[in-house]
Amino acid sequence: MAGQMPTSGEYTNSLGMRFARIEAGAFQMGHDGSPLPDGITDQPYLAHGDHDERPVHAVTISNPFYMGVRQVTNAEFEQFDPSHRTERGKMEFSKDDDEAVLFVDWHDAVGFCEWLSDKENLPYRLPTEAEWEYACRAGTISTFWTGDHLPEEFHKNQRECWYPEPGRANADADIVQVHVGKTPPNPWGLMDMHGNVEEWCSDWYGPYESGDQTDPVGCETGRFKIARGGSHSTELPYLRSANRAGTVPEDKNWVIGIRVVIGDAPSAEPTPAPPLELNARDVLQYIPSELMWSPDMEKPYFNEPKEYVKIPDGPMGPMFSQHNHDPAIAPCPNGDLLAIWYSCVRERGRELNLLASRLRLGQDEWDGASVFWDVPDRNNHAPALFFDGETTMYQFVGLSVAATWGNLATVLRTSTDSGATWSDARMIVPEHGIRHMPIPSVFRTRDGTIVLPCDAVTGGEGGTALWLSDDDGESWRDAGGNIAGIHAGVTQLRDGRLLAYGRGDDIDGMMPKSVSGDMGKTWEWSASQFQPVGGGQRPVLLRLQEGPLFFASFADNMLITDASGTERAVSGLFGAISRDEGRSWTSMRLISDDGDPRELPAMDGHLFTLSRSSAEPRGYMATCQAQDGVIHLISSQQHYAFNLKWLETPAPPLA
Repeated sequence: MAGQMPTSGEYTNSLGMRFARIEAGAFQMGHDGSPLPDGITDQPYLAHGDHDERPVHAVTISNPFYMGVRQVTNAEFEQFDPSHRTERGKMEFSKDDDEAVLFVDWHDAVGFCEWLSDKENLPYRLPTEAEWEYACRAGTISTFWTGDHLPEEFHKNQRECWYPEPGRANADADIVQVHVGKTPPNPWGLMDMHGNVEEWCSDWYGPYESGDQTDPVGCETGRFKIARGGSHSTELPYLRSANRAGTVPEDKNWVIGIRVVIGDAPSAEPTPAPPLELNARDVLQYIPSELMWSPDMEKPYFNEPKEYVKIPDGPMGPMFSQHNHDPAIAPCPNGDLLAIWYSCVRERGRELNLLASRLRLGQDEWDGASVFWDVPDRNNHAPALFFDGETTMYQFVGLSVAATWGNLATVLRTSTDSGATWSDARMIVPEHGIRHMPIPSVFRTRDGTIVLPCDAVTGGEGGTALWLSDDDGESWRDAGGNIAGIHAGVTQLRDGRLLAYGRGDDIDGMMPKSVSGDMGKTWEWSASQFQPVGGGQRPVLLRLQEGPLFFASFADNMLITDASGTERAVSGLFGAISRDEGRSWTSMRLISDDGDPRELPAMDGHLFTLSRSSAEPRGYMATCQAQDGVIHLISSQQHYAFNLKWLETPAPPLA
């Protein structure tokens, strides 16, 4: 039986935790899209708040509750979980008894509340998102409860942060103390409601609904749990009263902590799950017999380039027309193609998320873009896809603590219904840091090991790491070595060795070639025959079903021999074939329809000329081979489809 609820304005429990009584009332939840006050941000996409803060809606909180005056401290949490003392000082954060507890996931927060409930005989729980914003605003309607500007005493390293990336982090600024109760209380007596650390809420993240609401409890299901209040080491707009953030419930990091409330949980019904995104709708689970066409693999096949990134101009979240880049592609068991990529204004920003498009079997055009994976206010960097050739698709992505790709954990989801639904996200590399940024060059070795390449650094030099799984993705280990060059394409040779080509770390002015005889523990580096690539470019390497190796990259004034036997120079995206395990590369030709010159869009709307002598000049490439043998290659904007016979057929002469 529950104990007697307190009735006074303040309450202190047996742990010494202080609570303020929050009376019932009503408020306007969210931000209406009006311009933020000067000085809060210089970023256009943040100038009117975030897209998910709308529509503003009236919320009634019908019952009083008690909210912790301060965030939960190490000393308080460790009475519930003494083992957490081993997390004290992790990454140099939160060492003292009176600092906010960090490195706790949503389940830890719920467990602490349940323990308190049993100990105190009172209904402890996490606040709902609506309760949190109501209590934070404390009757105000301004950007912060302090007004339209946040005083300096609330500021702790309020900028984009690369910590712990050694090449870009600044430990003197990035490692801050998170002692609780050091800022003035709001009008209702609550401290640290803007910054210090984020605070887990009970709700699943979902879109706001319009209309008046009473005691809302969020979405009935979801992928991410809400975290409110903002933290140290992020830009100021993310500390606003209306700002919404969240992450997967299992995430533990140095910016999220806990604040608890006392009061019976609201009894309102949760809002229904939002409608399926376009990429997940009406996904066939079989291949209709009338669509079982495939080109004759004995004849050259090249299909004209098609745009797969289709976003109207102007949206400011969750889709962005400004910058769409870094794609991955995979065939689906039902014959569709699925492409995913990141969409943002700034690659290092917290707005970066993943979009998707589907080329449905039998269709000539890709679907319009739709949201695929959008952890709110976390940089979702570097997607990868892999189809095992049977039933299972794997999706990988890096999950940032906040902004930038300097502190990624690696997340995996799987699908067995051609991408119509996906499993809950699993943090397969849960520690945030470097060496965790996926590259869409995933493959399975002959002994069944799944190989996931990941950039080992955040810049253009320093190499690529390999993560390996021997149990179909259940557990992963870092192979330990470094491929020369970032964004590496990797495959296995017939003798069991691994072969890779990367960007940067050039050798003798050429793209580096890396070979490993011990599954990535060590590598031997040498100069390849290929020109190096740079910013906005990524090569690919793939073992084809027919046996040869396929490689695609970029070149300037590269000599090819056309069908007339004439040697001539070409520039742009090219493909090459090796039938001797990468010792030599032949059949080099532009990835072009070999037609009259015409302009096509490339990354960020830039135009390029496609002709017999020129092809796309830059883009992050991703490739796969479908069940019917067609090779699919996507850049940051275009989709190319062709077969091995076409690659091995010399390009036509100019005349």
